[in-house]
Amino acid sequence: METWACQDLEQLGELPPLRLFDSAQQTVREVDAAHPTLYTCGITPYDATHLGHAFTYLMADTLLRYWLAAGKAPVYAQNVTDIDDPLFERAAATGVDWRQLADSQIALFRSDMAALGVVPPSRWIAVSEILDPLEETVRALEARHITYRLPNGDGSEDIYLDLTADPNFAQAPVFAQSNLAALFDEHGGDSTRPGKHHPLDQQLWKGVRGDNFRPDGGAPGAWRPGWHIECAYIARRVLGRDIAVQAGGRDLLFPHHEMSESLLRTAFGAPATVTFHMHAGMVAYRGEKMSKSLGNLVRVSELMKAGHDAQAVRLMILAHHYRDDWEYTDEDMRRAEQRLAAWRHAAGHDASTGDGGSISARSVAAAIAADLDTPRALAVVDRWAAAPSGYPMPVVLTVRALLGIDLLR
Repeated sequence: METWACQDLEQLGELPPLRLFDSAQQTVREVDAAHPTLYTCGITPYDATHLGHAFTYLMADTLLRYWLAAGKAPVYAQNVTDIDDPLFERAAATGVDWRQLADSQIALFRSDMAALGVVPPSRWIAVSEILDPLEETVRALEARHITYRLPNGDGSEDIYLDLTADPNFAQAPVFAQSNLAALFDEHGGDSTRPGKHHPLDQQLWKGVRGDNFRPDGGAPGAWRPGWHIECAYIARRVLGRDIAVQAGGRDLLFPHHEMSESLLRTAFGAPATVTFHMHAGMVAYRGEKMSKSLGNLVRVSELMKAGHDAQAVRLMILAHHYRDDWEYTDEDMRRAEQRLAAWRHAAGHDASTGDGGSISARSVAAAIAADLDTPRALAVVDRWAAAPSGYPMPVVLTVRALLGIDLLR
């Protein structure tokens, strides 16, 4: 699919070593990625783009910007799950053709990401574009006798992966004390379905009829590939065997990311490995986690339609550390606009003495290197803006490269 335009990003030269918190291992480690790769789970296009989405994609964007500013050439893959039950259900409920709904929301997401200055993925792939290779992958797994089928009662069957194919499933420290079956069901799983070999066996394909993976007739969603295999296939195809970082919202840690990673270990010949698992916190509004099911969404496009500068929206989001949960309020937006105005005013200051700009620029880079600590980086720029000294361009260039904020507009 076509992505969106991206501004040219400055290289800042040598930067401090990057350290990230690995959600699976529950520890902060240095990222040693000579050829950095990133996979971030994309949208199901029926309610784009709310602040929960934006928080996740700005987390990934901050990582990408750091790599790019350091002179690296990251490869970034992202999916769009445009064949999925919630999309079909929303289309049916609203009386809109599902393809029209998906296309309109993909276009909105594209425009929102461009407005926010998010670096686009190297490859942006919709599930509808890869149905043939996904089917081939599942057929190959069936040929290896590590899958089984369960009947639906209408002549169709669902295909599952037998968990015994992956002895390393859910062995990371983060899962040690978790009720995985409960988490699975909370996020759309079917641990109690009769006939399953193991409660956590994942669905690879829904609605097969004999040898026909895509039978004609029936409502949209009568057949579809499984969610986890979609992301695993795209990550393996685009990024290869060494995936430096897998990213998404924290609610994807289990089951989605672990089940996708299980397929990376088992489904594509030589196993692929994920070095870091990076997860954004949850965004709330009016006391509840922001979610499509609750309908308590604050959309990026609506904030901009209300007259808020997209750069201020970006700053408002970056004011929260990517691993923190937070709740949006109108006051967040007001503070971000005040901050943006103060920074831009300071960028027009041209003192002839002092090296405060260079010192502040280095401090911003150090904050991002420390597990993408954007609140700390913003606080550095706040201090500089309150008493600007020296030539401002080091700060201007660093803020544009690492934080995506243009102070010269």
